[in-house]
Amino acid sequence: METFESLVRAEFAPENTYLNTASNGLLPARAVTALNEAVRLRAAGRPLDSLFEDVEAARAAFARLAGVPVTRVAAGATVAAYTGVVAASLPAGAEVLTAENDFASVVNAFHVRGDLKVRAVPLERLAESVRPGTALVAVSAAQSADGRIADLPALREAAREHGARTYVDFSQAAGWLPVEADAYDYTACVCYKWLLGPHGAGFLVVPEDFGGLTPILAGWVAGEDPWDSCYGPVAELARSARRFDLAPALFTYTGLRHSLALIEELGVDAVHAHDLALADRFRAGLAELGHEPLPAPGSAIVSVPGLGHRQPALSEAGIEVSARAGNLRASFHLYNTAADVDRLLDVLSG
Repeated sequence: METFESLVRAEFAPENTYLNTASNGLLPARAVTALNEAVRLRAAGRPLDSLFEDVEAARAAFARLAGVPVTRVAAGATVAAYTGVVAASLPAGAEVLTAENDFASVVNAFHVRGDLKVRAVPLERLAESVRPGTALVAVSAAQSADGRIADLPALREAAREHGARTYVDFSQAAGWLPVEADAYDYTACVCYKWLLGPHGAGFLVVPEDFGGLTPILAGWVAGEDPWDSCYGPVAELARSARRFDLAPALFTYTGLRHSLALIEELGVDAVHAHDLALADRFRAGLAELGHEPLPAPGSAIVSVPGLGHRQPALSEAGIEVSARAGNLRASFHLYNTAADVDRLLDVLSG
């Protein structure tokens, strides 16, 4: 009988101590195999129908992870593109509430509009800062820089009370933190981090009525019948969230289909427990060394002030972490072990 550990060990064999999933997740072996097969398919000049089928299989898998019907999921490439779609839907003068120093892809499109009122507050004050007249609250579920988790239930209630819409980026959360996309108006996510896919795939979840969004990026794939929508204006946009689709990076989605299957087999709850146990082990070890990480309870991302300068030396020692805003950022995922944590702590103690 396969266990969590046996499934993981069959898929991953990193050549180093890899603690940098918040930047890029590792590709499971099954995704690598699928990518190689897709490349050979293209090189041989064979039909690519199966690769388009992979897009739909990946969309369906993400819908299950997000807890929404597949008809509410659009397939694209980046959070920044979908933030642009959300930003374009707002009337001039609308107030957008964001968290200070959130990831650029989540907030920049609101700023470049030039005619929106963008207000940034500390993450911990986001829910209490929603007020009458706030049109939209945009935030990452987990902060890229330090792993802090937004109080999404409080935000949801505050937004509902004041009639504001919500836009949540799950890029640093989906895969280890349960996603309840149905609780928010719009959610977005890239898939090359905790979802273990190749670069170039992302999803947008919209309400059944599309939440007032206009498919300003729509091309032929956004048509109800894509192959009849190749020339001239799209005669009929898809009657589902596919109207917000962007032309898919086919190889990427082929790999992603298999990465998402692994996440489903393991179960997000099991991954969550595994990842947090390692992150808490690292926090405890840091305390013994006299270091205090930035507060991010319940997060698989740990950021340590004053140690960012050690990232190059750690990399030379075969330990991959990140340097963010002067801090050392370590992130723990399903392929990591207690031995990985202890090796990092041992090097930091030297």
